Amino acid sequence: MINVWDAITARVIADLPGTTALATASHSIAASLGYEDGENIPVDLMIEAVGRIASATELPVSADLEAGYGNPGETVRRAIGVGIVGANIEDQMRPLADAVEQMRSVVQAGQAEGVDFVLNARTDAFLKGQDRDPSDVLADAVERGRAFIDVGAACAFVPGRLDEPTVRALVEGIGRNRVSVINVPGSLAPSKLQELGVARISYGPWTQRVALTALADAAEQIMNDGALPEGTRPLN
Repeated sequence: MINVWDAITARVIADLPGTTALATASHSIAASLGYEDGENIPVDLMIEAVGRIASATELPVSADLEAGYGNPGETVRRAIGVGIVGANIEDQMRPLADAVEQMRSVVQAGQAEGVDFVLNARTDAFLKGQDRDPSDVLADAVERGRAFIDVGAACAFVPGRLDEPTVRALVEGIGRNRVSVINVPGSLAPSKLQELGVARISYGPWTQRVALTALADAAEQIMNDGALPEGTRPLN
């Protein structure tokens, strides 16, 4: 799933052949509105932003809603109200019982709204466990992922730059077509991840970084007596 952050990026990606769903990137939305990542953007602005994206396309949209802005069930209920049909919710390595209740509240919100809501339940085991024994981190990720699946999550999202043995172990421990990952520079190829049994790949803030890199490079060229890049298309 290619991550978008506003209405025009949603339209551009939605128009590509083969696109069947869109995912937002909270980091990118926050950055575009002048906020640092990490629930610094007011929840009202995030709901408005994902609603604009949902309104820009007929495709289903899954929203990155960080950890739920203090009330994941209510935040998801509000997101459903603006057209969102799935979400990432982070556990931020809260105590497992608290994290499970957090994910359960999201699933219940979807049920209460009559929506077959797709929860991509994220565990930050690898992101926050870089100073720990890798086998312990892996065990935590599997335990949390399975617990989130048990309360109704569609996938367990395990971000990090994961090697092949780690992905294999996650799929074996959580379930085939139940693991969701992020691709970053140096990640395994999508075809390999599919072969290993990964259900979903997203790209987080990296798609915005690709766009911003192109903008910065073009601007530098223009300011040095250059021209607009050849092949630039009027996509807006």
